[in-house]
Amino acid sequence: MDAETAPGNAHEFSVTELSFALKRTVEENFGYVRVKGEVGRVSRPASGHIYLDLKDDKSVLNGVIWKGVASKLKIKPEQGLEVVCTGKLTTFPGQSRYQIVIEQMELAGVGALMALLEQRKKALAAEGLFDASRKKPLPFLPQVIGVVTSPSGAVIRDILHRLRDRFPRHVLVWPVRVQGEQSADEVARAIDGFNKLQPGGPVPRPDLLIVARGGGSIEDLWSFNEEIVVRAAAASDIPLISAIGHETDTTLLDFAADQRAPTPTAAAEMAVPVRADLVVRVLDNARRLVRAETRKVSELSARLESLARGLPKIDDLLALPGQRLDHASQRLGLGLGAAAGAKRAHFERVAAGLSLRPIASSLAQGRNRTNELAGRAAQAQRRHLGDLGGRLAQAGRLLDSYSYQGVLERGFALVRDGAGSPVRSSAGITIGEALELEFSKGDRLAVTAAQSGPSGPQQGKPKVSESKVSAKKPAGSSKPKNVNQGQLF
Repeated sequence: MDAETAPGNAHEFSVTELSFALKRTVEENFGYVRVKGEVGRVSRPASGHIYLDLKDDKSVLNGVIWKGVASKLKIKPEQGLEVVCTGKLTTFPGQSRYQIVIEQMELAGVGALMALLEQRKKALAAEGLFDASRKKPLPFLPQVIGVVTSPSGAVIRDILHRLRDRFPRHVLVWPVRVQGEQSADEVARAIDGFNKLQPGGPVPRPDLLIVARGGGSIEDLWSFNEEIVVRAAAASDIPLISAIGHETDTTLLDFAADQRAPTPTAAAEMAVPVRADLVVRVLDNARRLVRAETRKVSELSARLESLARGLPKIDDLLALPGQRLDHASQRLGLGLGAAAGAKRAHFERVAAGLSLRPIASSLAQGRNRTNELAGRAAQAQRRHLGDLGGRLAQAGRLLDSYSYQGVLERGFALVRDGAGSPVRSSAGITIGEALELEFSKGDRLAVTAAQSGPSGPQQGKPKVSESKVSAKKPAGSSKPKNVNQGQLF
């Protein structure tokens, strides 16, 4: 071993230096490569980049598609899809692995694409999106037709021309791209947009939808095989006609649509009938209706005449009932007389059996009962009046015992003031006030209150002045009495 290769003299690398040295070596020797393989694991983080694995039966190669490139790819990478990727080989030092930065992705062949199409068809069919029970009938004559297609292609001109020739209708065109990465999203949004239009709004809601595109390869028509388009067509409440490509072209949209048209022109023919044919049919039906009505009226008239000949005359029909009516009228008069006589005889028999004696007896009994009740009522009234008289006399005696007249008869007198109110004490009497004394048997005496002397029994109290005493003559008295009561207070 020489000195240059001896372990002690080898150049020492850091991990980062060695990783980036390997990165430069790989990128310089493998600038652009094309790799064919099957797509394995596919990851789509929120950043928008796509990470995937390319594998064959022995090896696995990591791949990355940056966000700007991912939006421009013609096909979307899916697990199990065989593709050819073009890009630059590089390393990822952070995990010590190499990977391919994919800039283009193509299908490895039609067979792989058809296998993916068949796999997707089976998955969607298992969900029931292609069931015949989901199909809606097309309207016979739609007022508004919505068309989802490219506004600049020959497809929309063919559809409008065919509608104008057959039966002109109001057409709404939702412009979309019918090929490319954004085509599937635009077609799905157009179908959903037509379904979200409200009836009677500023933009009329279509009665029928047509999704149309001209012919092309399977790659060109791949947008109409995308799951988002198929689900939008299956969820459409408006009947939908799929008119994609030529008659030999088939997409998954054809299975989800309510009706498949071999060409866009055929879709316009399915959408509306021929106006001239309808006019001819209506006129022909009108003529047939008139002929049928005329023939029916003639047949009914002939039948009516034949039936009328077999009918009897009206007089013959009414003769027998008229005769029965006459006999019944005669019997009715006789019957009424006989019934009245029988009722009269029965009444006379009943009247003969009637007598006034029971009625007179009932009246006599009622009169006796009334007199008896009247006597009892008079006795009760007299007894009640006697009781009330005794109670009244007792109350009078009690009233006399409580009357002040009894007190006056025992020698007392009642003093009244000028207003006639009784005076109960001398505290409220003023000097010179006029007083009235009432004795028993109605005797009354008017006096005037005066001041007593200092030797009186009660000083400061009013006294009766004898010189001002005047006596009223009681009623019935022949001469006045000399009354001297003396000093009252």
